[in-house]
Amino acid sequence: MKLSRWFTLAIIFLFSVCLSIGLSTKIFASSTSEYSWNIPAWMPKPIVPADNPMNSHKVELGRHLFYEKRLSITGEFSCASCHLQKLAFTDGKTVAVGATGEKHPRNSMSLANIAYNPVLTWANPLMTKLENQALVPIFGEHPVEMGMVGREKQILAMLQDDAKYRRMFTDAFSNEQDVINLSNLTKALAAFERTLISVNSPYDKYRFGGDTNAISPAAKRGEKLFNSEKLECFHCHGGINFTDSVMHEKLAFQEIAFHNTGLYNIDGKGSYPPDNTGVYEITFKPTDMGRFKAPTLRNIALTAPYMHDGSIATLEEVIDHYQAGGRTIHAGEFAGVGSKNPFKSNFISGFKLTESEKQDLLAFLQSLTDEKFINNPGFSDPFPETR
Repeated sequence: MKLSRWFTLAIIFLFSVCLSIGLSTKIFASSTSEYSWNIPAWMPKPIVPADNPMNSHKVELGRHLFYEKRLSITGEFSCASCHLQKLAFTDGKTVAVGATGEKHPRNSMSLANIAYNPVLTWANPLMTKLENQALVPIFGEHPVEMGMVGREKQILAMLQDDAKYRRMFTDAFSNEQDVINLSNLTKALAAFERTLISVNSPYDKYRFGGDTNAISPAAKRGEKLFNSEKLECFHCHGGINFTDSVMHEKLAFQEIAFHNTGLYNIDGKGSYPPDNTGVYEITFKPTDMGRFKAPTLRNIALTAPYMHDGSIATLEEVIDHYQAGGRTIHAGEFAGVGSKNPFKSNFISGFKLTESEKQDLLAFLQSLTDEKFINNPGFSDPFPETR
């Protein structure tokens, strides 16, 4: 019997709990540790779990594991296969494709500023910790990503037989014995992912760095439109990470939200495609149908195609979708008028833009591209091409 994705995730979550050793009663620690985040003063530090403190050795180990193809069933696939640095750690595909060639129902999300996300993935309110989430691509079966379910001993043997990994695990977890285990593998991956911080876009230099010439006049006009009640973009894509799901050291509580943007309305009653029903897949509440997390807009010009299923190809078309207050699909199995979806967010009400205003808005969105982030050697593949 084929397990549901929800049940598979539940098993993986329980497995991750069993892997954890000596969990602290305090789930999260303040990030005011000795680790140097190398971020500007205006950017608050991420929150770090108490049982996985940051250190540079662990981050470097995590970088190697992120690009390690031997963690896949084919030996040709890694985390980086779906998260390319040059594309702000997305893959440019409509939907992700796993090691075995299986297509996924969803688009690969950007990992930029993933450390500031209180919930992970597109629509699972239960997935809140990077250490747990890392188990899903490695061991998940529906869909297959890296395809290593049942091969845990193979993974550990590979790491144990590699002198470099033996040294790196020992350096990263110097206060432990028997350091090569799956719990430490996911902790190292999570530590590396928490360093993927993007804060050096032209917009950041303009808004937070005091450089009034860092963005164009068109981008400045676009910023005003973006933050206007006319467009209401900022409600779901505001704050330091341009999303309304955020956590960091200066927030008293986590902010979490999911939204139905009127992308589908298949039966006229609010239905979405059966393999992409959003939070409804977890809760089975009718009002959660089609609700997904608003992703960060940082580096948005690099992360096409858009939406949870990659069904909108360009930023221009994304603006058209919101301008119409929902997407109309005229024919085919997903035909329907999204603007009339009964579960659609109240913020998706439609608006009118002139062509020049649309170009201003695009200029603003393009000013969120962080060239330093996508070229940072500390985030790049550490393995020689001839490995």
